[in-house]
Amino acid sequence: MKQIQFPKSFLWGAATSSHQIEGNMNNDWSEWEISEERKRYHETKGNDLTQFISGLACDSFSRPKEDLNCLKQLGVNAYRFSIEWSRIEPQQGKFDLAVLQQYRIFIQKLRAQGIEPFVTLWHWPVPLWVRDQGGWKSSKTAEYFDVFVAKVVESFGDVVKFWVTLNEPQVYTSNSFFVGIWPPQEKNLFTCIRVMKHLVHAHKLAYTTIKSANVDHQVGIASHNIHFSAKQPWIVNQLIAKISVYFWNDWFLNKIQKYQDFVGLNYYFYRSLDLRFGKPGKHRLTSDLGWELHPEGIKQVLLGLKKFRKPVYILEHGLADKEDQHRMWYIKESLIAVAEAIEHGVDVRGYFHWSLLDNFEWAEGFTARFGLFEVDFETCKRKPRASVAGYREIIKQNGWK
Repeated sequence: MKQIQFPKSFLWGAATSSHQIEGNMNNDWSEWEISEERKRYHETKGNDLTQFISGLACDSFSRPKEDLNCLKQLGVNAYRFSIEWSRIEPQQGKFDLAVLQQYRIFIQKLRAQGIEPFVTLWHWPVPLWVRDQGGWKSSKTAEYFDVFVAKVVESFGDVVKFWVTLNEPQVYTSNSFFVGIWPPQEKNLFTCIRVMKHLVHAHKLAYTTIKSANVDHQVGIASHNIHFSAKQPWIVNQLIAKISVYFWNDWFLNKIQKYQDFVGLNYYFYRSLDLRFGKPGKHRLTSDLGWELHPEGIKQVLLGLKKFRKPVYILEHGLADKEDQHRMWYIKESLIAVAEAIEHGVDVRGYFHWSLLDNFEWAEGFTARFGLFEVDFETCKRKPRASVAGYREIIKQNGWK
């Protein structure tokens, strides 16, 4: 394997989200998990319902010290995590100051360890009062979100520089309002488009609010971009690939082009298109979820972001791999592709592995294990997988020789 060295100021991190690790949530997702509709669905599938209710998750809200110890053991100099809107503003206009203070203390402890916090302001769930007023289908939600953002920035904007306003808006919108597998489980193309427009507006409002507080704040989104390619070099396949890139990868980023200081990239998927959305080749490695492991695809996705002329942070990249068989191979091969993208002029400034911990993986529940650290969900004890040592060594060397 060839020698790889990253820029001296490169950020190495791991990532999580509040609903997936904090536990004891009270939002639209937690209510949906225990709804009668979800119970009937899992009963018909013969699933153990407890595997699909987030419940205590990793109990991270009560165990910040344990998460800090994991980060220290990993040796990262950055950590991306989300703060929970429903905890901070459980009722409209009523903010829980104790919760804000707890987040602030955690951020201060990160900084004391030399770890740069990347704070995600919205990672999918919304408070129940927001849901009851229409959720993201309502044009008012962008304004509600902006009030929340203003309060957060007021509370710890002095100790946070990097802000991620929205996580994967295209994934949330398509799964919730087009495919209909996530709450509120609607299937309507026009609603899907309307929600995307509301999220664009929400980001622009939040960006303006954050920059008004401090012009040096760095603000972006986390965009879930896919490497699309034509399976055969037929014109129709190439056209489908280009259309997919435009609508899935670029549309949202184009809309916020003047309202972002960096591009946040989440990369998981490769799709080889031949009038269909593509399936893994039989000879390819796959994750525990059946996702094809195509590390070279991240280079192509990064090259596709070059046109935005912004710094790029890879905010999520990982795989479900309970036995830790492929994680280090996947990390190293992907980082080779990232280094090649940098050589081609892409300004990549950081890499965050998903995830720090095994967590609650949305519709898949606790059945998918993405963590560098294994979590016993009965005791919430964290245990490093072998890949922790491998990733730590890459961080220590800023690459490898």
